[in-house]
Amino acid sequence: MREEYRREMACQIVHDSWHARGFTTSYLLRLDGEVAGYGSVGGAPRDPGDTLKELYLLPRFRGSALPVVRELIGASGARTIEAQTNDALLLLMLLDCAVEVTSPTILFADGLTTRLDAGGTEFRRLTDAEREGAFPHTHEEAGEYGLVCDGAIVATGGLTFHYNPPYADLYMEVAAPYQRRGLGSYLVQELKRVCYKLGCVPAARCSDGNAASRRTLQRAGMFPCGRIVRGTIAR
Repeated sequence: MREEYRREMACQIVHDSWHARGFTTSYLLRLDGEVAGYGSVGGAPRDPGDTLKELYLLPRFRGSALPVVRELIGASGARTIEAQTNDALLLLMLLDCAVEVTSPTILFADGLTTRLDAGGTEFRRLTDAEREGAFPHTHEEAGEYGLVCDGAIVATGGLTFHYNPPYADLYMEVAAPYQRRGLGSYLVQELKRVCYKLGCVPAARCSDGNAASRRTLQRAGMFPCGRIVRGTIAR
């Protein structure tokens, strides 16, 4: 049923790897004695682990989704619900069952092939020694790829594969003296090319308040495709 859930989503599932990493507990859902679907509750290692993260119901049972979810909440002890807006069923259950709803994270999908130029800056894979000696990073770890200008590494980035296949998560960071020059967007553009060569589909996310990252991604052809919405379950 998880594979069917992935197929129906047809987009990056941000916390897909939580299942394999043991961060969730999954519950089999039955309705009138028949297997109706499953739900998964969990959280990141330092979190309480009481967030309803995933819900799948076979199509013929979806009309009864709300009472089934209320039973799941009671059995699991879930206290919050977190849904992607492109996960229609779980989002509707969140709006039915939760209060204090917030939307802190924006999801991005590739929408446009760009041809940005970085004025002679070189994009290439970095050696381990170069990564260790790169500029101080404050938001991301030093990535596998970088931009080199006048012999100095001015930006790094890479891909992680915690999303569901074939989606890859792009990340990057630009050294403070080189920000606001378009280098971040150029780096994202080149990381997209690497991603496609690996047979993957680029995706990304940033916080709602990070206007600079949002502009950087959009200049590189990555456009908002959804949000992560979170709410506290009303008792």
